Amino acid sequence: QVQLVESGGGLVQAGESLRLSCAATGSTARIDVMGWYRQAPGKQREWVAEITNGGRTNYPDSREGRFTISGDNDKNTVYLQMNNLTPEDTAVYYCNAEAFEGWGRSVVAWGPGTQVTVSS
Repeated sequence: QVQLVESGGGLVQAGESLRLSCAATGSTARIDVMGWYRQAPGKQREWVAEITNGGRTNYPDSREGRFTISGDNDKNTVYLQMNNLTPEDTAVYYCNAEAFEGWGRSVVAWGPGTQVTVSS
């Protein structure tokens, strides 16, 4: 099994930055992709960014470049650097791990989430 634990969330003011971390433990050899999602109150969970073991990063087309995902394979940790935060970024941020399958991808694990609150 794989366990994910996020950290780095908190309360910040608009315009400030935060760096989230997600550490994976357990059967980490199963992981091919790690990503970040977020869920704001009353909204569906949305994809924020992902990074493959090879370091390839992907973002939604709508992402305007304020968020950057990176990873440290030696530490089995991924990071999400968030700059120029706005109140609309307030959400619980979740880390997930996925494995490539012959038919697509399967979710290996989700983290419990870390709260990010941005005040105006």
